[in-house]
Amino acid sequence: MKKWLVVILLSFLMFLVYGVHTVNAENGNGKLVYVIPIEQTVEKGLESFIERATEKAISEGADHLLFEIDTPGGRVDAATQIAETMQAVSVESSAYVLNEALSAGSYLALNTDHIFMTANATMGASGVINTDGTAADKKAQSAWIAAMKAAAESKGRNSLYAEAMADPSVDLPELNASSGEFLTLSAKDAVEVGYADSIVDDRTELLAKLNLSEAKVVEVAPTLLERVARFLTNPFVVPILLTLACVGLIIEFFSPGFGIPGLVGLGSLILFFFGHIVAGLAGYEAIVFVIIGLVLVVAELFVPGGILGVLGLASIIGALFLSSADIGHMLMSISIALLVSLVVFAILFKRIGMEKGIFRHIILQDATKTELGYVSSVSRLDLIGLKGISVTPLRPSGTGLFDGERLDVVTEGGYVQAQSPIRIVKAEGSRIIVRAIDNE
Repeated sequence: MKKWLVVILLSFLMFLVYGVHTVNAENGNGKLVYVIPIEQTVEKGLESFIERATEKAISEGADHLLFEIDTPGGRVDAATQIAETMQAVSVESSAYVLNEALSAGSYLALNTDHIFMTANATMGASGVINTDGTAADKKAQSAWIAAMKAAAESKGRNSLYAEAMADPSVDLPELNASSGEFLTLSAKDAVEVGYADSIVDDRTELLAKLNLSEAKVVEVAPTLLERVARFLTNPFVVPILLTLACVGLIIEFFSPGFGIPGLVGLGSLILFFFGHIVAGLAGYEAIVFVIIGLVLVVAELFVPGGILGVLGLASIIGALFLSSADIGHMLMSISIALLVSLVVFAILFKRIGMEKGIFRHIILQDATKTELGYVSSVSRLDLIGLKGISVTPLRPSGTGLFDGERLDVVTEGGYVQAQSPIRIVKAEGSRIIVRAIDNE
């Protein structure tokens, strides 16, 4: 009897232990959740951060990746690379749309296994536009629409709504997206069409719905360098940096010594390449090209000819293009910088001229002025009327002898034989004009 009682007690204890373990497992006890923010504009700096954060999470044994999204969108190429990183992870992932996941942001959300949204959040409006605000060409739009549909289908979602987010020709009036308008889903609409799993108030509620309320949560934040790099590689900041660099250096050329304009110019150039190197956009080969370019430009100031200057500018511009993932945007940024620089150069040239700044070292300032004692020729008006003979034939120039002084003379156009009597009729500087006396 006692044996049976012991067996029953042991069985009961084992049941309790199993039950507690099961409950803990269902609540995510022992699991590891990494929270990675996707904020502000989607650009190459964010791409580098997401890649680093994801690698860190996977290497440290994360069981779930939670991407907290609040972005108006951004660059298509950066979003495509981030999506590839998301798709490559070996654990489940979720998107938590805090406020908005528009344009590229909605594309990133579609590449996760689960989507959760706050009550006021929206996602969609994913049409492709160029950096100048115009619609992209049909080829780019077609590729983007295909990418949106593929992202939705890869996670078992109806691709129709993803297509409607990127293609205004899709008619969905029941979702306030008639033909000609991009689809933007509210949180309620996203749940109804099966795009969002649920509407949640906060991260705690979200983790509970994923049975991860007891999981350990690790938040990954961008480092200070990554934040700086994201700012410096922002599409709106790049043309400003290049313009400051060009204008600062031009003003420095017109200023004596080396001062604030030069520091601003060089500082802007350094910040541009620093941000692009940290973001992984530029390599050290770009720095080499810039240094070579600056050396050649400075050398041009001392060895005029134009060739060194042209090669230097070409080297610097080449380094800028090497540092950019978007040739069109870089071309636009350089054009803005050059246009503003030309205007500044014209204003400074008109008001200051080339007599100050570095130009004073390469422009000859001395002049043979009369005030300084320089005389181009001695006036010989006193010779007019003086008679002599031609020492050499005058054809029409030659040599004449006047009161024992040999002078270079020229006739009024005729020929005069040697040893002919002549008379000086005019003296214009060093030009002495004679006439044969027989012709008078």
